[in-house]
Amino acid sequence: MLERFAEADLKKWIEKKNRKPLILRGARQVGKSTLVRLFAKSNNYILHEINLEKHLYLNKIFKTLDIPRIIRELEAVIGTNILGKNALIFLDEIQATPYALQALRYFYEEKPELAVIAAGSLLEFTLSDHSFSMPVGRVEYYHLGPMTFKEFLVSIEPPLEKYLSDFSLETGIPDAAHRKLLNRQRDYLFVGGMPEAVHTFCHDGSITDVTDVHRSIADTYQDDFSKYARAKELALLQQIFRYIPRTIGQKIKYSNISREQRSGDIKAAIELFSKAGICHKIYHSHCSGIPLFADIREKTYKLLFMDIGMVNHICGNDWMTIQSFEDTRLVNEGALAEQFIGQHLIRYKKQAPGLCYWLREAKTANAEVDYVISYGPLILPIEVKAGKSGSLKSLQQFVIYKRPEYAVRFDLNPPGLQDVSHKASTLKGIESVEFKLLSLPLYMVEELPRIIDLLRYQRYG
Repeated sequence: MLERFAEADLKKWIEKKNRKPLILRGARQVGKSTLVRLFAKSNNYILHEINLEKHLYLNKIFKTLDIPRIIRELEAVIGTNILGKNALIFLDEIQATPYALQALRYFYEEKPELAVIAAGSLLEFTLSDHSFSMPVGRVEYYHLGPMTFKEFLVSIEPPLEKYLSDFSLETGIPDAAHRKLLNRQRDYLFVGGMPEAVHTFCHDGSITDVTDVHRSIADTYQDDFSKYARAKELALLQQIFRYIPRTIGQKIKYSNISREQRSGDIKAAIELFSKAGICHKIYHSHCSGIPLFADIREKTYKLLFMDIGMVNHICGNDWMTIQSFEDTRLVNEGALAEQFIGQHLIRYKKQAPGLCYWLREAKTANAEVDYVISYGPLILPIEVKAGKSGSLKSLQQFVIYKRPEYAVRFDLNPPGLQDVSHKASTLKGIESVEFKLLSLPLYMVEELPRIIDLLRYQRYG
């Protein structure tokens, strides 16, 4: 059985004194329903699950906002009392009955003792056709993504995970463990984090079967588009769905997507995909201070796809292609490395995804830092390298202009921390700057917050 770290977050939610109904957000087939079932089973809750796609007539009942009547109808569907002790109500596929979203407010106000979780995919496609307001302030949201590399490790080779959780810069990591982790990361590049693909790889080991899972997921998404999109939008949605994986890390230009479609239509489609968790916008920020999103340029962004395994499938990278990469190089142009790191950084706060990058466009000296995140009072520029070597010119430019205390580089080398002194020509003349460069192997991205905490504690106590 696959383990999801999000179970701990559900435990915190259900134990809150002022608990609100929880809406699980996330792309289709990232494991929302399975997560709720596993959580209920492992914590001895009585799960009352209703798949609303199978009971579409309930939409009219939810529209009444009459909670006693709604509860009676739900009990009739399930065939049992749902108000008992340790009950957990799970309204799955809630996009099929949109008025259920509005009714969640009244569950909170009239029956706060009830633990209610709702989950749905492509909610934004449904809501775009409805005028009612979401129950702001009366519900909580939790964004679930694909399985992370550490969750993948726990499922595939559990002993390796402790080398990540126990890592410190003082003790380092054994070379044999480093090599094994690089190999497992390479497996993850192909399999990705969609739970069905991970389960298939874990139990069958069949690469063909994993490919079949990816193909089925891609087909399911395109079938969903035909359910929720208007006919004139369908071709554009399908086109963008296949365009994004091929342009990871590139600044989006609508004319590159289609010269026939209006820019406004392309923008709206990408916005729907972004809200539905199918892709993630990475905005250019000037990074002049915290919060980083207060300083973004909304029209300048690049896109990540929902899952690296799906990226490879749509791009046509098969198992042999992934396995044939040289040890010193992860993938041409580093697009997969950037997807891998970004996919994990997005999960960092477990709330509404949001990432920034830094771009300096000049006639003679362009510079781009792949990601910039804030952590406490720190602004951390992050450079991603596909192999064991590469220029740090953009990172050094960022440090000259923004003066961060730390910079981070992800590549294929073992971890390390070094003091860097750099000089560069600026408008003020030759300037020198010193900073600490934290180098981590790509597979250690989930440990970044913990390692930064350790560094701050050692420095400031």
